[in-house]
Amino acid sequence: MTSDQEPNCGAENETSDGLKTYGAVLQALRDDANLTQEEFAPLVQYSVHYIAKIEQGKRFPPRDLPQRLEPVLGRLAAKVLKAAARSLNRKRGLAAWFQQWAALEEEALSLYAYECRAIPGLLQPESYVRATFERRLPPVTEEQLEAEVAARLARQRLLDDKPHTSFSFVIEQCLLERRAGGREVARAVIDNLLACAVRPNVEIQIMPLVQEENTSVDGHMYLAEARNHQWFGYTEGARTSNLITAPEDVNILLHRYGRLRSQALGHGATVSLLERMRGAL
Repeated sequence: MTSDQEPNCGAENETSDGLKTYGAVLQALRDDANLTQEEFAPLVQYSVHYIAKIEQGKRFPPRDLPQRLEPVLGRLAAKVLKAAARSLNRKRGLAAWFQQWAALEEEALSLYAYECRAIPGLLQPESYVRATFERRLPPVTEEQLEAEVAARLARQRLLDDKPHTSFSFVIEQCLLERRAGGREVARAVIDNLLACAVRPNVEIQIMPLVQEENTSVDGHMYLAEARNHQWFGYTEGARTSNLITAPEDVNILLHRYGRLRSQALGHGATVSLLERMRGAL
């Protein structure tokens, strides 16, 4: 297939300036209220350690922190913290070879993903993200880990920020059976899939373990429809990526993806399977 391939560039290693800014704002708001971290943390129902990491710019803040903070510090403080959240950069911490696709994601009218390697990044809970990065070889520093986790979680805001974008995911059941990271992580993954599946613009389908007609022999694929209705394809290798632009090649991927959707479980069957798997954990 024709592709625009970027070289083996590795990942961006610096902690996001946006995270540091957010942390500094949170600390200033807390200090202005004359609250220590030990006093503040239980009021917003997070651990002291977690709040300390956020203020240091080493942890990605939870989306509901401004809401939890408002009864404690007031509406103005919550608005200030929401404004600080806008400084969080989706691309900082993403591998350089992935950033071109990430830019397409942000403008896409439709996003499709078939995964046989790992849960799609947009659907990964934080515990799964951490389990994945912590097991990567060679190991990364804590600062690198936090930057990459922050970038992955920031990228997931697409699901909130793009309510009119059509998202479709086909996920191999074996990825859930593997229980990467342990039982607690596996529970978090399934809970997140079930939560995302109720969104009106998100379709999640599981490809069952036994599917004799499975046409996924060529591996994973991602597809995006741009604003001008041109489609692009994307695949990854070991620390490299392929952005597929030639119409004839993208059409092949679209045809394959359509076949995979027809072979995977429908919405109701997927939800039922996920609920059974969750109950077995």
